[in-house]
Amino acid sequence: MNEKFQLTDEELISRFQSGDEGAFEEIVNRYADRLLNFAYRFVLDREEAEDIVQDTFLKVYQNRHAYKEIAKFSTWIYTITGNLAKTILRKRRNRKMFFFSRTAPEDHDKEMEFPSTDRQPASKLEGKIEEQMIQRAIVKLPEHFRTVIILRDIQDLSYEEISNIIDAPLGTVKSRINRARLKLQEELEHLRE
Repeated sequence: MNEKFQLTDEELISRFQSGDEGAFEEIVNRYADRLLNFAYRFVLDREEAEDIVQDTFLKVYQNRHAYKEIAKFSTWIYTITGNLAKTILRKRRNRKMFFFSRTAPEDHDKEMEFPSTDRQPASKLEGKIEEQMIQRAIVKLPEHFRTVIILRDIQDLSYEEISNIIDAPLGTVKSRINRARLKLQEELEHLRE
């Protein structure tokens, strides 16, 4: 087994800061899918989400010495991705563009598959419809609620990591997550009517 798979993120970035390009490749392998999912939940556009992730890794590469082990590496990289996604959203608002929901990134390549012959297509369709409703409801949340919901309930980050990413006290994070969940529930009930 390759020893890099056993290294922590912090050990990998330290090796990369020391000139080990292979450590950077491992960071990309570990985070590409997670960051794509995270960015997509903000911008609802696969190509833009891919660009955000690419820009994130470019920033990590160029600014590798800016990372100091006072925070978890995951906090640092999620912060970069979140800031890039928010920049895209601000640009959209400034241009007053409208966008339509698309399938989630993990469903993108499944569009060309042939339907299964088993008797579960109705439940799969219901699942996709539910996922789309949840995504529409998340997009309607104010940005500060959307961010914490994505980080906690979709990316499954700890309250402490979220606190570091959004630079808010732990109590604020917990309160915001609870309020965001209530808002999300209200929005889902409204969409189901």
